[in-house]
Amino acid sequence: MADRFRRRRGPASTAVAVGLLGAMVGTLLVGCSADGRETIRFTFSKREALEFMNTVVADYNASQDDVRVEMDTSGVDVVSASFVRGNPPDIMLANYNFEVARFVQRCALSDLSGTDAAATVRDDLQPLLDQYGSCAGRISALPYSVMAASVIYNTQIFSDNGLEVPQTWSELLEVCDALQAAGVTPFYATFKDDWTVGQGWYDYSVGGSLDVIDFFDGMNAEGTEVGPDSTVSFQKDFAEPMEKMTRLASDYVNEDAPSRGYGDGNLAFSNGEAAMYLQGPWAFGEIAKTAPDLELGTFPLPLTDDPDDLEVRVNMDLAAMIPEGSRHKEAARDFLEYLYQPEIIEAYNASQLGFTPTTDAPAPDDPRIAGMIPYYQEGRIYQGPSVLVPKTLPVFNYAQAMVLGTDPARILRTMDADWARIAFRAPIVATQTEESAG
Repeated sequence: MADRFRRRRGPASTAVAVGLLGAMVGTLLVGCSADGRETIRFTFSKREALEFMNTVVADYNASQDDVRVEMDTSGVDVVSASFVRGNPPDIMLANYNFEVARFVQRCALSDLSGTDAAATVRDDLQPLLDQYGSCAGRISALPYSVMAASVIYNTQIFSDNGLEVPQTWSELLEVCDALQAAGVTPFYATFKDDWTVGQGWYDYSVGGSLDVIDFFDGMNAEGTEVGPDSTVSFQKDFAEPMEKMTRLASDYVNEDAPSRGYGDGNLAFSNGEAAMYLQGPWAFGEIAKTAPDLELGTFPLPLTDDPDDLEVRVNMDLAAMIPEGSRHKEAARDFLEYLYQPEIIEAYNASQLGFTPTTDAPAPDDPRIAGMIPYYQEGRIYQGPSVLVPKTLPVFNYAQAMVLGTDPARILRTMDADWARIAFRAPIVATQTEESAG
């Protein structure tokens, strides 16, 4: 495949050259680089991976003489404004969330179903994208990097105390009791930072207890009717997960958890101050700054007594999209295909401790995330419920309040009321037809 990017194939290259000559009258117009190549704007939202992606862009630009990619890292707010102005980027690699998915719902992104890249992506990941909405008849976004998260644990502490990774809720409690008896704090908690509670404690507790897709499908169907008498609701379906979450948060964490933040947690965990940590793989790099040789592993938090319920939390850390309003779709698709070459997409994910979403990609080789590989490969995954609600429902604040002692039943009733109010004011448009979008 690499040969196709050294130079565009004959007829396409000629057509592009003719088009460029016709567009240049003394001065270069928008869409042309100084050397006469067609220029596309590439929005990339992962700032911690800029060095890697800058190299990819430079290599692509050097691989052929028809298209020049210019990278834009201005952020989602600027991108949203560019859609409104009718000047969106030509191609995007962005975190897939409600902010981005509204472009999908409005059919503002072009159909990628006919690309070679789309043919390589795992089918079981599409339902996760569809949770945010879809445009009927289109594949509007392709997963590029899947980030999996679960319990991080200190393998040496487990080994020293003769403990096995728990597979059930009962086994988890036994492990926690054994650690406390040995004078070891089971979980290091950072309740000062609400996002750490939402991403970890709340998400893992809910995702380990119920089918997240089914739940939110039911909530979307109920809409304004969500409440104590609806078929699904936060107060009914989340009651048991939140009871278990608050039990762990009150009985098995460091005493200073309410005043500890993310940075404190990384440092404390690197110093061996607890056996487990509810964080994603992004914490590994921070922990390694203090303890580069610390042996760590991962496992899904068990919330039931059936090991078959075990799943890991994932999010579409990056998805590829080409806006319908791009004036350079063909060139953008060429770069899209380049990005999905195995040697590029696999190297990117290895650099970020992510999982490659293509069918033939090898499993990650980092031992710290090895415990999540079987679950990802078998499709035993869920998206965090904290990211599946509009930002106007402050779920991070609510999760933080619960671990700090507020009655979960009260919070969950409030969440139901919030959901119903949001549905009344701005109904979720889960799917549009292409005709209605036009």
